[in-house]
Amino acid sequence: MCAIFGIIGEYDEIKAKSALSSLTHRGPDYCGVTQTQRVFFAHQRLSVVDFHERSHQPLKRRDVLLSFNGEIYNYKELKKELELDFEFESQGDAEVVIAAYLKWGVSFVQRLRGMFAIALMDGETLHLFRDRLGKKPMFYLNGDAFVYASEIKALLPFLKKKEMDDDALMSYLSFLAPTPPFTFFKNVKKLAAGEFLTFKDGNVDVQRYYDVLSQEPNVITDKNDAIAKIEAALEESIATRLDADAPIASLLSGGIDSATINYFAKKRGLNLPTYTLGYKEFSKYDERANAKQSADFLGLKNTQVEIDQDAFMDASEKVFDALDEPLNDPAAIPLYLLFEQIKKDGFKVVMSGEGSDELFLGYRQYFEYLDIEGASSLAHKNWLKKYFRANFSMNREWEWYKRVFDNTLLFRTSGDKFTDLQKNDLMRRNVRDNDSLKYLKAYRDRFESSAHEDESVWYSYVDLNVFQAEHFLTKLDRVSMAHSIESRTPFLDHKLVETVFSLDPKLRYEDGVTKSLLKHIMKPYLDASILSRKKKGFSNPYMEYLVNSKKIELIHEVNEQTGMFKRDKLQEYLQTASKGSFKQHVWGLYVLSRWIKKHLL
Repeated sequence: MCAIFGIIGEYDEIKAKSALSSLTHRGPDYCGVTQTQRVFFAHQRLSVVDFHERSHQPLKRRDVLLSFNGEIYNYKELKKELELDFEFESQGDAEVVIAAYLKWGVSFVQRLRGMFAIALMDGETLHLFRDRLGKKPMFYLNGDAFVYASEIKALLPFLKKKEMDDDALMSYLSFLAPTPPFTFFKNVKKLAAGEFLTFKDGNVDVQRYYDVLSQEPNVITDKNDAIAKIEAALEESIATRLDADAPIASLLSGGIDSATINYFAKKRGLNLPTYTLGYKEFSKYDERANAKQSADFLGLKNTQVEIDQDAFMDASEKVFDALDEPLNDPAAIPLYLLFEQIKKDGFKVVMSGEGSDELFLGYRQYFEYLDIEGASSLAHKNWLKKYFRANFSMNREWEWYKRVFDNTLLFRTSGDKFTDLQKNDLMRRNVRDNDSLKYLKAYRDRFESSAHEDESVWYSYVDLNVFQAEHFLTKLDRVSMAHSIESRTPFLDHKLVETVFSLDPKLRYEDGVTKSLLKHIMKPYLDASILSRKKKGFSNPYMEYLVNSKKIELIHEVNEQTGMFKRDKLQEYLQTASKGSFKQHVWGLYVLSRWIKKHLL
């Protein structure tokens, strides 16, 4: 893992180096810069494979400059294929990226297996790439000069004025994180998963190079065949991510995802040290007992990290700084504290289970949505349509049925939070119903023009691209890299994802069991108690902490200065959250208020 940063155009060297230094946490092992009069091309390195200086970046071969953040897991295979055309001088994966580009041009990215953000300077042309599933970030600003970076903080010195992007705000309220290409800082953009950008002669051209929907559906229709193929792909994915010259640890909850990763790692002869979070005085959120049972069953060392309200609130400012912009995920704070301990114990690489829920339908609400979809076929639904229109409710089930009877899109990511009608009720502005669909339109258009027809595939597709890539993976990247730790997510291997998308979709949900296929795969290997545990997720007592610390009052304080929300309706949300409802809605408002106070007031 590393940081990439660069400027094409006129620049001030002191300002450029200062901006670069803000990314040191992503790559503390080495800093490299290549400069010309109109090019500042830089890299901060975190050494995970081939620690030798021969793999330092920026790396230049022939007329091509490379700054690369990530891991290419198939680089050894690619290297063998490229050895006849290229004389290699290092043992790492960075040089393989250049060799592949020199041979195949921008289409080389199709041959990479891994996670990456890549900057390639070929003469006067710059190419930027973000990996297929959005594990690594890429931000850019096209102003007096073109500036790009792994994190927004390095671009802020080049903004003439800090302004909030309205599309970022509205998509954040709807879906927990701003949707591409928007960020909260007006004029700062981000590449979406599977996109690449070309900058030449002052022009920016963004194109999509990957879409999992191109995978042919219904190739695998037999359940036993599906189980065998998924198991093989999953085991291979985990095995490839165990290759590192730095020490590896693993996260461990009480659930099936982390247990699966650790089982297959153990099968490969690696007993990974595992880490689990617990909460002082809040046992209902605590997974330490379940994690210990899993660790004992697998024969693994398990380190338990306990946090309390003071630790949570004290760390929150550091986390918000690491994120750069609002992200509505309170789990970012305890995860930050967990990685802090992992860093203290000397680990540079951590295995994590992101993506399993989206692939194997691990959220119970997926099944609820599939059931409600059937209501759209009711022959006589006009009365129901009028009834729901005339009887507004804040409950999400009301919104679901209204959408079905209105013939609008039902599923709008698992991060669907503030509905448009809720925003209209809360904000001092008019928000039209279904206005937020514009942020999902490109994804829905691609789905409807693909060969896939089952709505469950839409659920997985939009969640992988929005809920996962812009929400969970953003959190994981920023809080792990804040401690100079590389996170690896084997469930998000693109070959595994493509295998799942090639199934008859009914194989994933026909028995009504969440993660049915994964449970079938792991039944011979894991204890029944692990397979049957109720999903907790990364839940934590964030609202209790927010209320008890009185930090929640910041929302009112900022609103008095901005007038963004209706005072009475805002108070209603805060009171409801204190009683246990609409908690994440209010956390999102709190995070937003912190950002506004820091950057705009």
